[in-house]
Amino acid sequence: MIAITGATGQLGTLVIEALLKTVPADQIIAAVRTTAKATTLAAKGIQIREANYSRPETLTTAFAGVTKLLLISGTEVGPRVAQHKAVIDAAKAAGVQLLAYTSLLRADTSRLLLAEDHLATEQSLQASGIPFTLLRNGWYVENLTAGIAPALQQGAFIGASKDGRFAAATRADYAAAAAAVLTGAGHENKVYELGGDTPFTRAELAAEVSKQTGKAIGYHDLPEAEYEKILANFLPPEAAKIIADGEAKAADGGLDDQTHTLSRLIGRKTTGLAEAVADALKAS
Repeated sequence: MIAITGATGQLGTLVIEALLKTVPADQIIAAVRTTAKATTLAAKGIQIREANYSRPETLTTAFAGVTKLLLISGTEVGPRVAQHKAVIDAAKAAGVQLLAYTSLLRADTSRLLLAEDHLATEQSLQASGIPFTLLRNGWYVENLTAGIAPALQQGAFIGASKDGRFAAATRADYAAAAAAVLTGAGHENKVYELGGDTPFTRAELAAEVSKQTGKAIGYHDLPEAEYEKILANFLPPEAAKIIADGEAKAADGGLDDQTHTLSRLIGRKTTGLAEAVADALKAS
């Protein structure tokens, strides 16, 4: 049995879609905080089990009979280290044979604020004795293409990454990697640094949007503090701080990657910038 935590989230849903290509639905468990939100998954024949990171008593039942587990990192900054530890402890008690975790690119050396919680979780997982796979995901393309609509309205993207390159990949690419690990062999105690095949700058993103829309879109670089202040107008303060920090660290190569590990793992090239932009424009 394969279980996915956070299965109704944006990444979790895509992981399950990828798994269903080769795994029978009744061999997949959607471990979710709120079971009422998993009716679509249940209709596909997938088992739905409550798994609330903040209620450890739900985790033991959720992981019963599970051989492989994907722990999708939580979104609550601060509490999530303890929440992840609860998942790891329950997985160990349940006899899980492989636990894959969605971490951050180069979490052990990264200067991003976001790395701290991921590294703490990695250390808990390694200390647990459970065979593990660290899926160190880079930036998500969707983090950047989400700014297309306001950029079209204002005539420019804003950010704080200067000429830094993002080795970004789509959620579907990262989901395919997770599915490959969960269904394949030989991934025990491996660390995978994952990123898109062709890194790009924010200016290159703006140029691609201009090309596809026929509108002149530029990129306006801001100081980190100013960018954070703008983000805080529509994001929680902690989220604004983390995103602005990631942008600033990207300027120094913190989100670049040239290993091509992701494409090797999924057996195809990662989604290119042009395709990602086209998909985002269709969805807008």
